[in-house]
Amino acid sequence: MFYPLKSIVSASMLAVLIAGGAGVCTSALAQETAQAAKAGWYSQIVNVDFVKKIAQVPKVEGAMLIDSRPTARKFDLGHIPTAVNIPDSAFDKLAPTLLPADKAMQLVFYCDGPECTLSHSSAFKAEKLGYTNIKVYADGFPDWVKNGNLHAVSVAYIKKLMDEKAPITLVDARPAARKYDLGHIPGAINIPDSQFEKLAKDKLPADKAAALYFYCDGLSCKLSNDSAMKAIAMGYTNVKVVPEGYPAWAAAYGAGPTAGAAAVAVKAAPKIEAGKEAGTISVASFERIFKEAPDTVYLIDVREPQEFASGTFKGALNFPINSLEKSIDKLPTDKPIVFFCGAGGRSGEAHDMVKLYKAELKTVFLDAEIKWQKDGNYTIKGH
Repeated sequence: MFYPLKSIVSASMLAVLIAGGAGVCTSALAQETAQAAKAGWYSQIVNVDFVKKIAQVPKVEGAMLIDSRPTARKFDLGHIPTAVNIPDSAFDKLAPTLLPADKAMQLVFYCDGPECTLSHSSAFKAEKLGYTNIKVYADGFPDWVKNGNLHAVSVAYIKKLMDEKAPITLVDARPAARKYDLGHIPGAINIPDSQFEKLAKDKLPADKAAALYFYCDGLSCKLSNDSAMKAIAMGYTNVKVVPEGYPAWAAAYGAGPTAGAAAVAVKAAPKIEAGKEAGTISVASFERIFKEAPDTVYLIDVREPQEFASGTFKGALNFPINSLEKSIDKLPTDKPIVFFCGAGGRSGEAHDMVKLYKAELKTVFLDAEIKWQKDGNYTIKGH
């Protein structure tokens, strides 16, 4: 028997009312009304949990996530990892080359939230091209970020920040000898993900709000994502990833420097500038070197072992002044030495001793009041 559609809907809603109560019925009606009010929306809507299954690194096969927003003003500054950028305004031009040949592949479009219709517009266009498995993440990029997911940027944005000399820390999460040393993005520091726990504290900035950008070997490499999550666990609050990584940089801007070029950069590190007293290094010069090129000097703490253990500069060696004379031949010789203590007296004595017994060593000392905390933070005041 044929029943009018209106009767079917009424019967359906009556069943809901009987089974779940009036509150459930009201909720269902409200959702139905809200959905109908979204004029211009594509019918197949998904949420953040659905998108998480696609926005995986290494990239998930058989699905494509598409950002429908403008490139320079939106996508480059922030997007969902693994997303391809096809601005809706350029859809007809770019879709034939960027969309997959397989018309049954899962396509998920997104833009800038419920008020943005670019993703819906692109979804309809893709349907006209014959694609049959299309969804829209209507809550879009703002919802992705709000839910605490990793925020991706493009290599073009990294290049822009570099050109503007913006304060960023760019981290190459790949192995040193097999990857980083053979070529990396200019200015990047190397913290292999396998050594993150060991190296991060010394290499990452002390400011937990500093901008950190992690990259590795493209969409097949998860090292940068893993390291980024470790940085967030350490308390860093401005962490982003560059999913396309070094391969995209090399394709766009050419191969980056190698370990040999990095060695040249070390030679151009900040120079040691003298302080007020003979043999001293100025506090400003020391802090500049400690921040920008700590590997160009040896930091030697001449206090007692128990003082050293209570807090010192990251990477420092301990040669107590009371036994230094017997240990002078053990002092490193390939880089300048900066002696320090807590007030400048013992460090000055160490400098004088070395000049007396082993004058060929290049040494300076810090004449300053220094206090450390166990986490590596310190205060310093020159005399």
